[in-house]
Amino acid sequence: MKKFLTIVLLLAGLHASAQKAELVNLSQLKERLSASGDDVLVVNFWATWCAPCVKEMPLFEKLNAEKRPNLKVTLVSMDLDLDPNVDKVHKFVTRKNLQSEVLILDAKNPNEWIDQIEKQWSGALPATIVINQKTGQRKFVEKELHEGDLEKLIAEVQ
Repeated sequence: MKKFLTIVLLLAGLHASAQKAELVNLSQLKERLSASGDDVLVVNFWATWCAPCVKEMPLFEKLNAEKRPNLKVTLVSMDLDLDPNVDKVHKFVTRKNLQSEVLILDAKNPNEWIDQIEKQWSGALPATIVINQKTGQRKFVEKELHEGDLEKLIAEVQ
């Protein structure tokens, strides 16, 4: 019985430690991306059904875990474009124990708004934008990132 209780408490602790995903609309996301400040924003657009997105996610989690001053990692789920089930994203966040800020973008038909986020973006996932809020410099990539790629992108906007 003690073993069972220990396992339940451990699983409950893991469940509680994951970040909650916040539902945001396009205006709210654009406001976050254009805000001024002293931070460098690393914003990754992904979906639970996108294998390259899931594969690169540990890179963002590792960067977030470094807790660097003036560096903020945000993961923006694009799942609602194809599936209105928000719980799917919440379960993914919990299962993967994501610690980065997670947003769920509530905006349908990306072809109508994607240029408002990034003119170079075709809409393919994964996609990442690194923004220096102080200088306004931005770097955008539309591909799966590998070890060292995030560091290069951050260096290019500093």
